[in-house]
Amino acid sequence: MSVNRIGAESEQLLYRVCQAGEVLSLSRSVVFELMRMGRLRSVKEGRTRLIPLSALRDYVELLEREAV
Repeated sequence: MSVNRIGAESEQLLYRVCQAGEVLSLSRSVVFELMRMGRLRSVKEGRTRLIPLSALRDYVELLEREAV
């Protein structure tokens, strides 16, 4: 599913790492690496790392800017 499609069809604002990976078509380890590098923002709730929908959109926009 695309980031826009998920945002339009769902009220979900936060995604677990595995869910974010599915949305971005990336593996769990790549998502963690992107967070470590500061390219993908995340928040922490207890011991759970969550990625806001806005962070997914920002990351896709970053990739599009870099592609130009």
